[in-house]
Amino acid sequence: MKILDTEQIAKIAHEVNRAFCIANDDKSQEPWEKAPQWQREHAIDGVMFVRENPDATAQDSHNNWLQVKRDDGWVYGPVKDVDKKEHPCMRNYYDLPNVQRTKDALFIATVKACL
Repeated sequence: MKILDTEQIAKIAHEVNRAFCIANDDKSQEPWEKAPQWQREHAIDGVMFVRENPDATAQDSHNNWLQVKRDDGWVYGPVKDVDKKEHPCMRNYYDLPNVQRTKDALFIATVKACL
């Protein structure tokens, strides 16, 4: 069995989430190769978080993502705006729409399966 490195796992998790977004009429996610560098780095950070915290839940993963975003200057905004660094998911996990919580669960499940 081939061991995947962190970036390979991040790419797989990104593509799973992108497919989920497309299935939910959200076409905002670019393929890994076209995704902005900051987005790839956030996915890689998410994988590293799960590597370091193998018992992490989707809520833990979201909280880590939230902290990384805050540290990068992002704030809550009703619509994702990269230039303003605003994102509608900049809030408590249980305040997220179900589709977003599902996306978080898919990310963490994908990472754990790849590890």
